[in-house]
Amino acid sequence: MNKLAVVIHAEPAGGYWGEVPALPGCYSQGETVDDLLANLREAIAGVLEVMQEEGRAPEENVQVVELAV
Repeated sequence: MNKLAVVIHAEPAGGYWGEVPALPGCYSQGETVDDLLANLREAIAGVLEVMQEEGRAPEENVQVVELAV
């Protein structure tokens, strides 16, 4: 099982949306963080399936870090 970093954003109107930096275009949303994570798992599976069919692989050198400014 591979581990992928996800970035979770809170929506001002409620709920959450998330993105997977290593998989450009892989986004999802959910009412709760748990809902979001379940939806992201489905989105990741779908993106990986399409990438495999097209002979592509996820970006391996993507890093997600915290930066204080």
